[in-house]
This record gives sequence, C-alpha cells and structure tokens, in this order.
Amino acid sequence: MENSKTSDKLSAFLESGIYRFENSNVVFIDPVRMLNRSYTRFRFSPSAYYSRFFDSKETIETSNSKKRKRKEKKVPHDLNEREQAATLRHQQVRPMLLKAHEFLMEATDLLAIMKGLRGDSNICSSTESSEHHSFIELGEVWQAPLYEIILKAAWKGLERVVPVFNNLVVNEASDDMEAEFLNKKYILPRESCFYMSDLGQIHNLIHECNAGFNLIVIDPPWENGCARQKLRYPTLPNWYFLSLPIKQLAHPDGALVALWMTNREKLHNFVQKELFPSWGVSHEATYYWLKVKADGSLISDLDLFHHRPYECLLLGYFHGQGTNSKQPPRLGPIKHDQIIISIPGEYSRKPPIGGKFVLTWH
Repeated sequence: MENSKTSDKLSAFLESGIYRFENSNVVFIDPVRMLNRSYTRFRFSPSAYYSRFFDSKETIETSNSKKRKRKEKKVPHDLNEREQAATLRHQQVRPMLLKAHEFLMEATDLLAIMKGLRGDSNICSSTESSEHHSFIELGEVWQAPLYEIILKAAWKGLERVVPVFNNLVVNEASDDMEAEFLNKKYILPRESCFYMSDLGQIHNLIHECNAGFNLIVIDPPWENGCARQKLRYPTLPNWYFLSLPIKQLAHPDGALVALWMTNREKLHNFVQKELFPSWGVSHEATYYWLKVKADGSLISDLDLFHHRPYECLLLGYFHGQGTNSKQPPRLGPIKHDQIIISIPGEYSRKPPIGGKFVLTWH
C-alpha cells in the first residue's frame, strides 16, 4: 500500500511538477514542469533553467572548500540589537526547516528523479537558445520607445508589430505565440501578457488592466550592500516601493499580495511597519523557500549568518472596497509556515508560485 502511495505521488509530480509530502506543510517543486504547464506546443528546457547546483565533483570540492572557510562566520561574536532579532527569527523557523529537509532526504524515489532533472528528456524540447538581450539595459537607452516586437500568430498566418516597452503585449489565444525581437526568438504562453517598463511608469499599467488583479506577486530589487549583486542588476532604496499603487492594481473585491523577502532584519521591520501599512495590506502568513542542490543537500549551511539557504515569501490581504471580512470574498484562509523546496535556477530567479499554486495551497 505504501509503495502504491509513493508511486501515485511520483506520477503526480512528473505530471504537475509538485510533490506533496504527506501530512506535512512541505512541497518539493520542479519549476520547469510547472512552467511547461503554461505552454502547448513548446517546452522550457531544463538545462536552460538549471544553470547551477548540478555540479561536477571538481566544482563541488571547490564549493565545499569555500564553505569550510565560511563556517567560522556562522554567527558574529558581538551582535547588535538588529542582528539579535534576526538570529531569534532564524532560531524560531530552524526546526521547521530541518524537518522539511528530513522529509526530502527520506524520499529516496524523489531524490533519484531530482538528480536527472537538468537532463530530463521527457520534458526537454525546443525552447533552449543562446543568451538573450539585456532588457534592463535596452530599456534605459533613448531609443527604448522605438523598440518593437513582432508577434507571429502562426495558426492564422498573421503578424503584429507592437512596442515592447511601456506597452501591454498580449497573447489572447489558447495556443503559444512566437515573437521576435532584435533577431532573437521568444515564446509567449497561451492567454498571457507582459508589461515591461521602468518601475516609475507602473501607474500606466493601471489603465491597461481595468479589472484589477486578485493575486499580486512582487519581487523587488531590494537595496543590498553586496557588490557582486549590484553587478548583476540595479537595486532601489526601500522607500521607493512605498509608492507602488497596490490599491489601484488590486481587484475591487480584494487581492492576495505575495512579497519576496531576504532575511535582513532591517527589511522585515520596514515591510511590517511601513510598507504593508502604506499599501493597505495586512500580513497573514509567511512561506519559506528552502534551496537545495540536485543531490538534496542544502546549498549552504543552514546557520550561516549572511548566506542562509532560504528566503521568505510574505503573504497578505489587500481588502477591497466595502469589505470588512478578514479575507477578500474570492480568497480562502491561508495556512501558515508552508515550505517550498526546490533547486534554484539562475541567480535571484524565484520559483513560479503564482496562479493556481499559491491560490490553492491554503
């Protein structure tokens, strides 16, 4: 009977990309399988997504050597008040995260599949390509308003040319749409859209989406003192996000707001005391993203002070007009302390927690 349950869970995972550990608050996800559920004719390549943590023995030995040097810096000797609060917060969630990791390491059938996720021939198809353009850099040049993207509706034999920046680019069809921008090819999933712009222009999105959103997922480029991170993408000061028009973007009946966070105590204080109140959002629950390698081991020691292998996802409700209930009428109560385990993709890329996944996991 137990073998049958395990087989059913693995079959469900291979289909959906979600492995639910029984009688727990823990799931393991394969972002590639989850993303591919949005496509009809094309598939996202596992080798393109999983660019890290499928290391050779030589790379692993180098990584372990660096980690041994770091271990001496697990907790500084003299902690200031903010660091003490961060340590206490970590100690409160630590047992839960360790238990979640135990669930993973005991699931030997799942671990066997994980090692082959990067080269999974069952889902790998035709979307892997060479390095694409830096849209951040292109959006900053004076020619940005002139850049156009070609949308190709192959099933109709039609093409549309529309601005790529400061414009809602839409694929309303129930099939994938091919697109071309500066001689590079892209795929728009069925019934999807994107609005690519400077954050200062986000108010224009309000006019493009009159109905409002019942789920708003935000991954801000939080300011960070790490020089290496600053080289990867530009960051913004925390106060900049106070002006995000959550009220105007949310559905009139209310919305669930999901905010990705680092583990910095200063940031947690800012969100709880300033950011959520300014948005009109009430904090309801916290999820945790636990990052592992292909062999199931954590990407770093759980107790490293500045490089912990998990991030937080804060969930809150924005209450719509004239609603006095604890949660918006379209959304149910949220479970607390849920844990998502996955192998990370490229630097700073978050797993796909939008749509049905987060809305049904409560």
